[in-house]
Amino acid sequence: MRDKDEAQPIRRLFWVLWAAVLLLKLGVVAQLPLFVDEAFYWQEGRHPAAAYSDLPGLTAWLARLGVELGGDHTWALRAPFLAMSALVPWLLARITAREFGERQGWVAGCFGVLLPLSGSLGLLALPDAMMALATLLCLDAGARLLREVDARAAVELAVGLALGALSHYRFIAVIAVGGVVLLCLPEGRRALRDVRVVIAAAIGASAWAPLVAWNMDNADAGLRFQLVDRHPWSFHAEGLWFVAIQALLVTPPLLIALTLAGARGARAASPITRYFALFGSLIVLGFFVLGFFADTERVSFHWPLPGFMALLPLLPGVLAGWPRWARRLTAATAGVALLAILAYYLVVSVPGLRARSAGEKWYPSNFAGWGELADAVRQRQRSMPPGTRIVADNFKVGAELGFALGDPRIAVLDHPINHKHGRAPQLRLWGLQSAGRAEWGAAPVLLVVGATEVEYKNLLRRYHQLCAMVGPLPPPQMLNVDHGRQRFALFALDGAKREGDCTTPAMAWVDAPLPGRKVGREFDVSGWAFKDGVGLARVEIMLDGRVVAQASYGRELPGVRSYWEVSNDPQHPRVGFDAKVRLDAEPPGRHWLGLRLHGRDGSVEDWAEQPIEVRR
Repeated sequence: MRDKDEAQPIRRLFWVLWAAVLLLKLGVVAQLPLFVDEAFYWQEGRHPAAAYSDLPGLTAWLARLGVELGGDHTWALRAPFLAMSALVPWLLARITAREFGERQGWVAGCFGVLLPLSGSLGLLALPDAMMALATLLCLDAGARLLREVDARAAVELAVGLALGALSHYRFIAVIAVGGVVLLCLPEGRRALRDVRVVIAAAIGASAWAPLVAWNMDNADAGLRFQLVDRHPWSFHAEGLWFVAIQALLVTPPLLIALTLAGARGARAASPITRYFALFGSLIVLGFFVLGFFADTERVSFHWPLPGFMALLPLLPGVLAGWPRWARRLTAATAGVALLAILAYYLVVSVPGLRARSAGEKWYPSNFAGWGELADAVRQRQRSMPPGTRIVADNFKVGAELGFALGDPRIAVLDHPINHKHGRAPQLRLWGLQSAGRAEWGAAPVLLVVGATEVEYKNLLRRYHQLCAMVGPLPPPQMLNVDHGRQRFALFALDGAKREGDCTTPAMAWVDAPLPGRKVGREFDVSGWAFKDGVGLARVEIMLDGRVVAQASYGRELPGVRSYWEVSNDPQHPRVGFDAKVRLDAEPPGRHWLGLRLHGRDGSVEDWAEQPIEVRR
C-alpha cells in the first residue's frame, strides 16, 4: 500500500507527460510532409504481398490499413504507427512495475516517453514502432520465463517474435541477443528446454517464412541488400561517431545513467536484473561495433533503441542514488531533446521555415518539394493530350507522386538510387521499371526527373543516360523548391521521334561570390554555364527571384570541358560568364543569388540559388 501511495504523484506525472507528448505528436503528424520511405510503404500497401524486397509485410499492411480507414492523408497513413508507439511507454511501465515496484515502473515509463528515440516513435509510418513494441513483448516474456514457464509467457513470446519477424530484418539482433542472454543464465536454459517455449520459438520462426520465400524466389535480393550490398564490411573510423550521436540523441546524463544501469545490472544477484542488463548492453555494444564495418550513408542512429529500452527498467534504481538536481537534470535534458526533435519536424512542415534552411547541411530533402511537384505535374498534365502517361526517373519521385495523385502504378526508369535503397527488385516485380521510349512507343509521356537525387558531379552523365533511354530531351520545365535545394525537371514528350545529339538541361556554377560570402552594394559575379546539344544564348544574374544584371557570356574556360568529359555543348570552351551587379533598394542582410539561363533552343531555366550577405 505504501508503495502505491508513493507512486501516485509519479503515476500522475506519467499520464500528463504521455498525453502531452501524444497531443504534440498528433499535431506534427497532421502537418508533416510525407517522407520518401513512407510513400514507398504506401505503394507497397497498394500491392498486397506477404513480403517485399526491402521489408517484411507488416509495415505495408499497416500503411494500407491506415489509408483504408482514414483516406489518402498523411495522418491516416501514420495513425496505426502512432497508436503502436503510444503503447510502448505504458508497456515499459508495467514491465518495470512488476519486477521492481510500482513507483519504479512509472519512473521508467516517464523516461520511455522522454527518451527522444522512443518518444518520437510513430511520427512517421516506419517499422521502428512495431519493432519497439515487439522488443518489449519479447523482453517481458523472457523476464516471466526466468521466474516460471507458463502458457501466458509462451504466448507473449510467440506474439513478440512474430511481430518482430514481420517488421524488419534488423529484429534478428533482438532474437540473437535474447537467445544468448537466456543461454547464459541457468534459469534461461531451464526455460528454453520447456516444450511451450520451443513451440513459441517455432511460431516466431514461422513468421519469417514469407520473407524467406520472397528471397528464395528472387535470388536472395532482399537478404543480399540488407546484409551484403549496403555494407562495406571493411573497417572505417566513422564508427567512433556512434558515441557522440547517441549522446546527442539519448542526451549525456541519460546515456551515463543507462550505461551505469547496464554495468551494475550485469553484476547483480537477481537473474532478471542481469537479464535486462545483458540484453540491453549487448544490443547497444553490438551496434557500436557494427558501426565500424557497416553502412554509413543511411540513417542508423535509431538502431540501438531496443537495447536502451531493455535498460530503462533498471534506470530508476540508478537515479535513486543520485542527488535531486542530477535526477531533474536528466529528465529535463531528455525532455528538451525530445522537444527539439518535434520542433525539427515542425520546421520541416512549414515551407517558409524549411526554405531558410536551404543553405544548411541538415536541409530535409526527403520531406521537401513533393506537394509543389504534384501541383506542377497536375498543371502540366492539363496542357498535354488526354491519356498522357506519367513516368518518374526514380522510386522516390514515383512513390511521392503516386501518393499525391492516387496512382500506385507510376512507372519508374532505372536509376542508381533504386538499387542503393533496395527498391529496384520490387519495381521489377510490379512491372513498374520502364525501359524508356522503346516501351512507350508514340504515346505522349510526362517524364518527371529528380535533378537533385544525383550528386552534381554525376548529374550530366545521368542526363545522358536519360537521352539513351528516351532520346534528346525537349526544353524542360524546371521546378526549384526552397531556392533550388530540391530541384525537378519536367519533360513533355509528345511521342514524336527526336533525332540529333543528346540535349539536356543546362549546367552551371557560380565561382564568385562563394555561398554565404559578404558582398557590398556593388559586386562581381563569375562562373560558367553550358547546355548540351544546343548551347546557351545568354546568362542573367538574379537576386531574390528578379533579374539584376546581364552577364557577359563566352569567356574561354577549357577546364570545364575537360572536367565534364561527356559534354557536347557546341560552344566549348567559351562557356564562362562575368557580370557586375549594382544594387539599389535591396536592404542589407541575407539574399539569394541565382542565374537565369537562356538556351539557343528557346528554353529558359532558373538555376539553383545560393545565399549571400549584403553589407550596409
